[in-house]
Amino acid sequence: MNKSILHIDDEQAIREILGEFLLAQGYRVRSVATSAEALTAAREEIPDLIISDLQLDEADGLTTIARLKEIRPSTPIILLTGVLIDPKVARETLGNLVSAYIEKTKPLANIMAEITRLIGQAK
Repeated sequence: MNKSILHIDDEQAIREILGEFLLAQGYRVRSVATSAEALTAAREEIPDLIISDLQLDEADGLTTIARLKEIRPSTPIILLTGVLIDPKVARETLGNLVSAYIEKTKPLANIMAEITRLIGQAK
């Protein structure tokens, strides 16, 4: 069975672009727009990986990530955000919550490299 990814982003265009890209790579993808939807999805199925935005319309992304970690403590999480954070600061402050921090402006190949590093190929 293909590996599954839960993707959380309040921007529909980002959900569509990343979702289509990940599907083309062979992953099963569940894309959601809100923190509540993400928490429900994580309870319903154990994803192999979670990719979350930092800024969500109705919730703080870090709070959402912390709650996801409580539900699925062994699932790696990638923080994919448009908020620029110094990578060293990100590792030091977010290291216990996220497995990787990637800026949304990075090429899809960089995102794919982190996914492969964390969970391997889709099959």
